Amino acid sequence: MCPREELNPYLSLRTGLLYPLSYEGNTNSKYHRADKRKVFCGIFTRWYNTYMVKTLLTKAIERVAPAVVSITTAPHSVPPERYALNNQSAPPSNESDLEATGGSGFVVSPDGLILTNKHVVSDELEYFVTLTDERKFEAHIIAKDPTGDLAIIRVEAKNLPTAPLGSAKHLSLGESVIAIGNAYGQFTNTASAGIVSGLSRSLMAQLDDAGNAEELFGLIQTDAAINPGNSGGPLINTEGEVVGINVAMIIGAQNLSFAVPIDIAKKDLDELKRFGRIRKPYLGIKYLPITEAVQKEFDLSSAHGILISSQNKKDPAIAPGGPADAAGLRKGDILLAVNGKKITQQEPFGAHLLRARVGSALILTVLRNNISEDITVRVAEWDSSKEKVL
Repeated sequence: MCPREELNPYLSLRTGLLYPLSYEGNTNSKYHRADKRKVFCGIFTRWYNTYMVKTLLTKAIERVAPAVVSITTAPHSVPPERYALNNQSAPPSNESDLEATGGSGFVVSPDGLILTNKHVVSDELEYFVTLTDERKFEAHIIAKDPTGDLAIIRVEAKNLPTAPLGSAKHLSLGESVIAIGNAYGQFTNTASAGIVSGLSRSLMAQLDDAGNAEELFGLIQTDAAINPGNSGGPLINTEGEVVGINVAMIIGAQNLSFAVPIDIAKKDLDELKRFGRIRKPYLGIKYLPITEAVQKEFDLSSAHGILISSQNKKDPAIAPGGPADAAGLRKGDILLAVNGKKITQQEPFGAHLLRARVGSALILTVLRNNISEDITVRVAEWDSSKEKVL
């Protein structure tokens, strides 16, 4: 049997190596038999890498690509990528002859339901969806989920090809993935292969030029290239199943891209089907994740959790009349755990909240004046008018 590393299409350095068929002396010796094995492994490895790997990747892309769409506004010069991290600005684009695009998306039902990013579509603008067969339809925004930066839109069409939805729950570091999208709104079905570089990533992302930011958590990190215009496109595995939705890249860095796990979108689709809207748990607080810098700035006694506080002094940290207000939470409280599970960078508060059911009770471990106590909060339903408050 050939060594596993010789069959690995990404690690093999011996592809196609052929060794001498014979040595002087006894051709039945164990050395000669070992040489024959090397000959077989060399030929088999070259065949495996040439045909099997190509088949895995191309079949995966072919399974999903027909469902990938381009989401565009009126034609104008391409702006810099708006979805930068840490308030960084993208360099100006010189491609003034390209069509600006809100991003990408993919069809999830034959009757025209499409998944994309929330930051790709705006209520103030009119958008069009272009299919792979170049048919163009007006897009209608059905629902938005700002906590996952997801949006569901619809086009008036029938019998559309759909993308199979998988799960990100069992992804492993090093697993092969492929990002598909319409780079710059012109290069349709651009595919880039990479691996899963990290799991359960959290970050603060700038959404627009106005400086609006949003916390994203539970993200898949990949080194597959996500270019401007790819936002909202699918991240797929080698089975041709969608495991994530491309959402962000760090401008100026190399191979640092992120995707929202598809499981969040599947829950949103289920909510839309059952209730006609996306129901999200809501507490009515604004907060800062406690980092080393936050702990030092506010002289906090805890190195983990979240600090109930508003970055904008004009906005209240506790929404008046909201669940947190009714439960007696206060500005300056530190939340350490939810239902006994510690709030950490790997398991941020938003991830805990999203697992809660609307109408259920959460037991929050609160640190106030260096005294820890448990406070029960009844989870309400998120209202789109309160989308900036959790």
